[in-house]
Amino acid sequence: MIDANMIVNCTVYKSGKKLRDITIDEISDELEHEGTFVWVGLLEPSVELMRKIKEEFNLHELAVEDAYAAHQRPKIEEYGDTLFVVLQTAQLWEEKVVFGETHIFLGARFVVTIRHGASRSYTKVREHCESLPDRLVRGPSFVLYSIMDFVVDNYRPIMDDLEARFDKFEAELFERDSERAHLQDLYQLKRQLIKIRSAAVPLLEVCTQLLRFHENIITKEGKVYFRDIYDHVVRVIDTGDRLREMVAAAMQVDLAQITIRQNEVVKRLAGWGAILAIPTMVFSLYGMNFKYMPELDWHWSYPAVLLGIGGSCMWLYARLKRVGWL
Repeated sequence: MIDANMIVNCTVYKSGKKLRDITIDEISDELEHEGTFVWVGLLEPSVELMRKIKEEFNLHELAVEDAYAAHQRPKIEEYGDTLFVVLQTAQLWEEKVVFGETHIFLGARFVVTIRHGASRSYTKVREHCESLPDRLVRGPSFVLYSIMDFVVDNYRPIMDDLEARFDKFEAELFERDSERAHLQDLYQLKRQLIKIRSAAVPLLEVCTQLLRFHENIITKEGKVYFRDIYDHVVRVIDTGDRLREMVAAAMQVDLAQITIRQNEVVKRLAGWGAILAIPTMVFSLYGMNFKYMPELDWHWSYPAVLLGIGGSCMWLYARLKRVGWL
């Protein structure tokens, strides 16, 4: 049995305008009408639902298998008259970047979106497309552009948040009284930047293919929009690369500061060790218990030794303090 919650929307359009919502079983009938196209949105569908979608749109079994299993890298593949596009979505969740996937089947008269994992709803995308009938008249190619643009635009606030977090770590890194190590925080930040880059870089190849090929699906007027997505992706990648280099430099600075703090501790320990070496040496000498020692018959020998030890320790302390060892 097919769960209704898996079907987010199933709508038929004609001449850039929404006609009505339909059921999955009505898809093949609506596609027989001239000038219509169908937009289906699914959320983590079951095997049974994917089998039904495969039959209604005559999709390739390998692509359907990938769309159901998920865990695919961003890519574009061509199966006859159908394109299979995989996008990796990202969003912030409790100061962490979580990733999901959107799989898109695109034909000349249909578009099927399948969401897995962390992904924002495409309700706003659908409303935006329906508010622009002069562009929606281009059909599925404009829907694909709108979805890709929505996914890429969601990378921007994530990059801004990561950049703000880095600025905070960087400011704390150079605070004079700060002794906290940010190495783990910076490492996690760099790890998230690498993941975003892995999601964004393959989109360059996707956009390039959509710009150069697939004229039977992507209209000539619509290709220019994918150039805009290409530019946005390049900007995200450039920002991420620049930020990743700064994070790597900050990690080196943090390691250097840890080493400096350790050296300061060693210097202090060495300084106090030198001070304590004076009484240790004198007391060790007197602990040898020789019978003939000139100081034993002198009345002021004990105070003189203590005064000599104290004076020597104070002099050494002052010298070490002056050179910054204490």
